[in-house]
Amino acid sequence: MHLKSLQLINFKNYEEAEILLNEGINCFIGVNGSGKTNILDAVHYLSMCKSYLNTVDRQNIRFDQQFFSIIGVFDKAEKEYAIHCALKTGTKKVFKQNKKEYEKLSEHIGLFPTVIISPYDKDLISEGSELRRKWMDGIISQSDREYLADIQRYNKILMQRNALLKHMYENGFFERESIDVWNEQLISTGNRIHQKRMAFLHDFIPVFQQQYNHIGVDTDEVTLEYRSQLNDASFEDVLKQHERKDAVTQYTNAGIHKDDLLFLIKGHPVKKFGSQGQQKSFIIALRLAQYDWLKHNLELKPILLLDDIFDKLDRNRVQRLMDLVSSDFFGQVLVTDTDEERIRQTFSENNLKGKMYRIDQGTVELLPELAPKLVSIGV
Repeated sequence: MHLKSLQLINFKNYEEAEILLNEGINCFIGVNGSGKTNILDAVHYLSMCKSYLNTVDRQNIRFDQQFFSIIGVFDKAEKEYAIHCALKTGTKKVFKQNKKEYEKLSEHIGLFPTVIISPYDKDLISEGSELRRKWMDGIISQSDREYLADIQRYNKILMQRNALLKHMYENGFFERESIDVWNEQLISTGNRIHQKRMAFLHDFIPVFQQQYNHIGVDTDEVTLEYRSQLNDASFEDVLKQHERKDAVTQYTNAGIHKDDLLFLIKGHPVKKFGSQGQQKSFIIALRLAQYDWLKHNLELKPILLLDDIFDKLDRNRVQRLMDLVSSDFFGQVLVTDTDEERIRQTFSENNLKGKMYRIDQGTVELLPELAPKLVSIGV
């Protein structure tokens, strides 16, 4: 699978742009703020129906405009798929495949997968549990439509239960029968989600550890630990235990919406005890494991998006990543960087070739292609 072309209209800082892409490596060069990351974000939109950087859709419309449009043509199993994402101010987002609109956006998730490695990934370590849950849910959802439906269903039930708790608090009563109706639905849906999260991590953690040992400078002991109130008690029991607190706070304090992933190095949180280099290796290994897991479970290679990593990583980690890029591990790769010479040198040293584009405030210029280093053979 690869993306053949990308067309942008009024998307972020692009008035209009059209890019023909190589099925191998594509590099976008430009100063910070020029719009090169926006290209990767547009590809992420076509994959996940949302921005990686800004989930408020209307804020991705170009300044003083009323709509944006993203069109990508994918080649998958020797068939072409035109994916169109459009949003007009005051209307809902529209997603189409070959001019036919999806009834639900969830029907599209997992068809054209991408994995992004970005400086913003550090938030997975530094921010709260919600971001880590969404990251895990996003991976599982791409290979399991029922899981995605359960996540959406659970969130709706949770909103209804919370609304009922607030209503009862404001009116000074507690009605068990009404709460039990939502409890029953929350428990059945939540239990399915909990089981699938455990099964995912059982398969994912060994892949992550393998990737860390490859990308990391040191062979540290790393793992992920799944924290859930449902690990040691039934969902029904934890709801009963928090019943009084729920009534006072007007909020559901127990459930899989409280789950978290602990990122551990040598048995300690990497956030507190990991060096800057170890944290970078941890994050890259998570993303590479995500790529590997999706490739195996979807039986195709996702598109890899590398955002400004050459400026953020030391030479050893860059080289380990380039080892994978030069192997058959990845399919199509899109790379951004600020330094054209650095890209050319890195790709020459690793005998890689690909297309290169210069990005300058919403304009895209095709540059001479990257070429592998010539090796002379004496006769």
